[in-house]
Amino acid sequence: MILVTGGTGLVGAHLLLHLIESQSIGSEKVRAIYRSVASIEKTKTLFAIYKKESLFEQIEWIQADITDVPSLEIAFQNIDMVYHCAALISFDPKEEERLRKTNIEGTANIVNFCIAFGIKKLCFISSIATLGDLPPHEKFITEETEWNPENSHSDYAISKYGAEMEVWRGQQEGLDVIIVNPGVIIGPVLEFPHWKHGSGQLLTKVKKGLRYYTLGSTGFVAVTDVVRISHQLMQSEIKNDRFTLIAENSIFLDILNAMADGLSVKRPKIHAKPIFMEVLWRLDWLVSNVFQQKRKLTQTAAKASYTNTLYSNKKIKEALNIGFTNVPEYIKTIVNL
Repeated sequence: MILVTGGTGLVGAHLLLHLIESQSIGSEKVRAIYRSVASIEKTKTLFAIYKKESLFEQIEWIQADITDVPSLEIAFQNIDMVYHCAALISFDPKEEERLRKTNIEGTANIVNFCIAFGIKKLCFISSIATLGDLPPHEKFITEETEWNPENSHSDYAISKYGAEMEVWRGQQEGLDVIIVNPGVIIGPVLEFPHWKHGSGQLLTKVKKGLRYYTLGSTGFVAVTDVVRISHQLMQSEIKNDRFTLIAENSIFLDILNAMADGLSVKRPKIHAKPIFMEVLWRLDWLVSNVFQQKRKLTQTAAKASYTNTLYSNKKIKEALNIGFTNVPEYIKTIVNL
């Protein structure tokens, strides 16, 4: 039996759909954990927009939390393989403690149960945020680029990096593992706040008439590619390795334009230059502290918006001999779902 954590999130829900649809798993059952009954509706809605409602009934749901050890003991009964997708996504410095508890402590719990229950293989959905810091003489960040703890990183990146360390600890204790590091994941936006991060947040802003753009760049990937490749890696003989999952490195403006075109709304027209972003994050910090609100733009995010960061997907393409979905074309297919 396969266990999926984070089955009510964007990646986890798509993974559940992919696993059930895939003929390669045969009659093998799929179990997913959830924290509240209401959260399951997110996954049910996703199956509905793909017109796969009947497949939703094949999921075995177990109420559990990755930070609650007793509930996980029930969830791990009769499990062979685990996909760990559950994570807290936040770039608000005030949520550092929650990030560490969910992403690091929660992953440590999953790893410990995998070892205790003799799980055959664990796949951890991480992030390109944990990949290393590019040295001056190199152009692309790869799986081998070293993380520099002296450099500035978001609390989210640090928590996911700490989670990876727990996975590698499990590997040292005999657990077979796979880590995938997706770029900004593009997927359909449902009316649930938990899904409105990354590309979901961008799509929502563009739909409302986003006026500003930046010229920074990063790696993007379709959520369907993330789950497809993760599944292929788990079914393969490959183990104890990590892979960057990006379809392409794109300028934020190009992604915003593709979203605007797909939604049939106006493209953003005003260039938010680096100096503007530097002023904006400081104002956001001030407003956040005065009115005790969540941060909307951190210093790290502001810098990323105008920094050109390039990632290499060479390793995964060679390992599985695969291609990726064209991101702008994929955006056109999902913006109106």
